[in-house]
Amino acid sequence: MRKLTLPALLLVAATAACDSNDAAVVLGAAGPWAEGYGAMNRLGMELAVEELNARPEYADRPIRIDFQNDSGSGALAARIAQKFVDDAAILAVVGHVNSGAMVSAAKVYDGRLAAVATTASSPDLTGISSWTFRVISSDTANGVEIARWAARRKLTRAAILYENNSYGRGLADAFRASFKGEIVGMDPIDEGDKQSFEPHIAYFRVVKPELVFVAGTELSGLAIVREARRQALQTTFVGGDGWTGLAADTAVAEGVYVGTPFSARDPRPEAQRFVEAFRKRHKMDPDGNAALGYDATMLLAEAAREAGADRERIREYLRKLGGERRFAGVTGAISFTPGGDPENKQIVVARFQRGALAVEAQ
Repeated sequence: MRKLTLPALLLVAATAACDSNDAAVVLGAAGPWAEGYGAMNRLGMELAVEELNARPEYADRPIRIDFQNDSGSGALAARIAQKFVDDAAILAVVGHVNSGAMVSAAKVYDGRLAAVATTASSPDLTGISSWTFRVISSDTANGVEIARWAARRKLTRAAILYENNSYGRGLADAFRASFKGEIVGMDPIDEGDKQSFEPHIAYFRVVKPELVFVAGTELSGLAIVREARRQALQTTFVGGDGWTGLAADTAVAEGVYVGTPFSARDPRPEAQRFVEAFRKRHKMDPDGNAALGYDATMLLAEAAREAGADRERIREYLRKLGGERRFAGVTGAISFTPGGDPENKQIVVARFQRGALAVEAQ
């Protein structure tokens, strides 16, 4: 047997590494990873990759993700989308995570690269491109469902706050159009927690809404509820799926309602298997962000395995899901409408109890 010199061994190792890398199924992923909801999306994606690569059917073609931070910025998201499009190794994209970023990126992906958004729920995405899909229901449907929930609870007097972006405006408008009672105020707010919410809460103490609906994300949400606790405002708070991150402060979140696509207390076996795996890997409960990131990654990996390393065929695989041919996700079965929205999926309104979202009788 011929012995190899050290340089020859290094060359063999390098060649093997290249071959292994070339064999990988490479997906792009983009989101605001420094934000709580973005971080949870990424944890779900990472768990999916770990599980997939442990399966024998992925031994020859492991899954790899190129993570890019778009900071939730539309301009940056468009540049990252172009980078993904130009990289022939990338077969499809998980994301983007939020609505404004996905709206901008979708125009770049159109005709060139399939993308499955995770938690981008703006109605502006419906039909924006035949190459763009999402695994979360549209804010049009979500706002309607939260308004119906309020009606079932006989809440007839509401105030609305919304982040002045694509997500906040779309969700707030859908809720307002569907709410059958009186709206005593509807005001835009800044993203993040730098704004003072003292005037808003003081006003609510005067007009006494039975319900305060907030279309925003976790940082502004935590600041609003903290100020409400400080002023001892007695009312029901409900947020959209952007509020799942309120679990970061369990004391503040206790009793708050959230329209969520997933609950860690969902009793379905597939949901509980995911919850246990997530707890084992990350030492915490998953939220809807993590579950949707996981589902989108699993779906695209399956599409690439079935369709092969061909962008067009992966896109066709996604478009042809429907009927009995649906992907079994932990958030429910997944197939898409012609506009790229998930079929027959909707949020449920759950309540924070001891740090977890519990679904009550609807």
